[in-house]
Amino acid sequence: MKLILYLLFMIPGLFLRLNDCWLLFQFSLLISLLLFCFYYINSYFSAISYFMGIDYYSYGLILLSILIISLMVISSNSIKDLNNNYLFMLMCLLLCFILIMIFCSLNMFMMYVFFELSLIPLMVLIFGWGYQVERLIAGLYLFFYTLFASLPLFCILIYFYMNNMTLFFDYDYYIPYSFFIHLFMVFAFLVKLPMFMVHFWLPKAHVQAPISGSMILAGVLLKIGGYGLLRIMFLNEFLCINYGFIWYSLSMVGGILVSLICLIQGDVKCLIAYSSVAHMSLCIMGLMSMSKWGVLGSYFMMISHGLCSSGLFCLANISYERLSSRSFFFNKGLLNFMPSMCIMWFMFSVFNMGCPPSLNFLSEVFILNSMLFFWANSFYYFIFVSFFSACFSFYLFSFTQHGSVNFLFSYSSGYIREYLLLSVHLIPLILILLSMNSLF
Repeated sequence: MKLILYLLFMIPGLFLRLNDCWLLFQFSLLISLLLFCFYYINSYFSAISYFMGIDYYSYGLILLSILIISLMVISSNSIKDLNNNYLFMLMCLLLCFILIMIFCSLNMFMMYVFFELSLIPLMVLIFGWGYQVERLIAGLYLFFYTLFASLPLFCILIYFYMNNMTLFFDYDYYIPYSFFIHLFMVFAFLVKLPMFMVHFWLPKAHVQAPISGSMILAGVLLKIGGYGLLRIMFLNEFLCINYGFIWYSLSMVGGILVSLICLIQGDVKCLIAYSSVAHMSLCIMGLMSMSKWGVLGSYFMMISHGLCSSGLFCLANISYERLSSRSFFFNKGLLNFMPSMCIMWFMFSVFNMGCPPSLNFLSEVFILNSMLFFWANSFYYFIFVSFFSACFSFYLFSFTQHGSVNFLFSYSSGYIREYLLLSVHLIPLILILLSMNSLF
């Protein structure tokens, strides 16, 4: 509760229009991150107050949320000098509050309300600070996909409440063994992840969103789907065991197809957006295997993908700010143009394909084990997903860094702010893996 009140009392500071308001907002978010680190947590819901509580799953995702929101502010330096910069900070703060409420809720209805509410600040970010006119259609895609998928879930929540008179996660619900009940419960979260075949909103939203919108989408908002699936799985384990193979199969085939789609992209942000769909397909496979390895692997995948994908979007934006284009045909020869940024491109590209010593590597090992438990032959599909993932990551790095430079500028170095931004994305990916011993 103190964290929620802390965020609410930050709102008046945004409207004071101070000269250092931008830095003050950044500093306040980092203080809230530090405050949250000292919470006592247990493997089950702990720190319970006012229908809110945290456990291991929500703890890591809340830390990720606050970190990504604070990094959004660093990355959006072009908005800093605009007259409406305080509105941008308000949207970031509102998103931070909504995400913390989603991950803290002990009540399904509260989680559903904030799940829907997260659409509003995200659409304001896309409409207000997006790039092209196409951002309007991208916002509509995002809005209607989420709304269409989550209304059946709302009906299921009403049904649960009528039967049990409660909607708390730790209650033992009597759930009929019906495929449609299972479909309505998980579909809203599968669209948010997104699963292959309901992923069409994601590339549009990513490409048209400003850098801050892309970061929060890749970093945290896709993880709401995985978190929701985790919570729902504990309520209807029998249904997930019975029907999980459907989502498992779709994700297995979808991961390969989306990885191939990545190889024909002509837009840097579009490729990174499609790579998110490929990684989230692995995440679904881990969850639907219903094993401890799978759930842990998916959880680590969500954390590592949040940092790695967000870092790649930052790199794409750094190039965009200098070249005013996201096309691969203009983003060539960056090794000559920004030699000092090349190592960052390399690190994030290899981490994106799951190379050690990154957390992505560990999560893929966990998910591979869970896939073998679930169905031994899925090993062959995993080889294809892993190989094509390496292909598009290599394609992204080699196409942007090598080749002849297509512009008149001869040299540009990154700002210290940009290196700080990328380092904060990169360091946790390595440190979490090295400190993995403390988690068990």
